[in-house]
Amino acid sequence: MTKQTLPHLKTYPGQIAPRVLTCGDPWRAQSIAEKMENTTVVSKNREYWVFNGEYNGVPVTVASHGVGASGAAICFEELIRSGAKVIIRVGTCGTLQPEVVAGDLVVATGGVREDGVTPQLVPLSYPAVADSQVADALYAVAKEKGARVHKGLVLSLAAFYPGLMPLANRIMAKAGVLASENEVATLLVIASLHGVKASAIIAVDGKAFELEDDWKPHHPLVKETVEKEIDIALEAVTRVKLEE
Repeated sequence: MTKQTLPHLKTYPGQIAPRVLTCGDPWRAQSIAEKMENTTVVSKNREYWVFNGEYNGVPVTVASHGVGASGAAICFEELIRSGAKVIIRVGTCGTLQPEVVAGDLVVATGGVREDGVTPQLVPLSYPAVADSQVADALYAVAKEKGARVHKGLVLSLAAFYPGLMPLANRIMAKAGVLASENEVATLLVIASLHGVKASAIIAVDGKAFELEDDWKPHHPLVKETVEKEIDIALEAVTRVKLEE
C-alpha cells in the first residue's frame, strides 16, 4: 500500500519528526535547517518548504507556512497529519507595550483570536492557549542565553495593513497583550484541537500601531534577534518531552 501524500506540504504520515519548528519565510526555514545536522529537503511547494534534520542528535523538522492564518492553518494541519507532536513558531512581531522594544523576544502563553480562520474551526469561546512545557522551555533557554525575553499574550490579526476599520492593536494593548502578529493563535488552536503541544517565540521588530515609522524588519538588530531566537527554539524543542 502506498502512503498518501498530503496536497500542500507534499509530505505523508510518518515522514517528519515529532518535533517541528515553523516560520513564515521559506528562506528562514532553510537558514534554520542549515543549523542542523544531517539535513535533507523533504519538499518545496508554494510557500511550504520542509526540511528534516537533527539538532543535538534529536530529529527535528523545519517548515515554512507563509504569511497569514489561512495558509498557515493548512501547514499546521498537514504537519500534524504527517506526525508532528510539538510545534514551535519562530517569527517576528510588533510590540504593543512600552517595555517591550525592538530586539526583545516574546514567548507566547496564549493568543488573541483575530486571525480570521479559527472562528470557522471552533467557537470564539474556545481559548488559544500555549502548552506550558513548550512555553517554559523557550523562556528558560532564552534566559540562559541572556536574551531580553517576555512571556505573555500575543494578538494574531488577519490584516497586516490597516484599512477603514481600526485594527485591534490599541484595545488589546490596553488589555495587556504584549505583541501583534498573524499566525500564533491559529497554531495554538489547531494544535490544541489535535492534542499537540505548541507555543511560539517571536522577535520584536518595531511598534504594531498603524505601521509606525520605527518599523524596520530588516534592521541589523532585528536580524541578530532572529538568529538568537532560532538558536533558542532549536535548543528548546529538543528539551520538550513527547507523550508516551
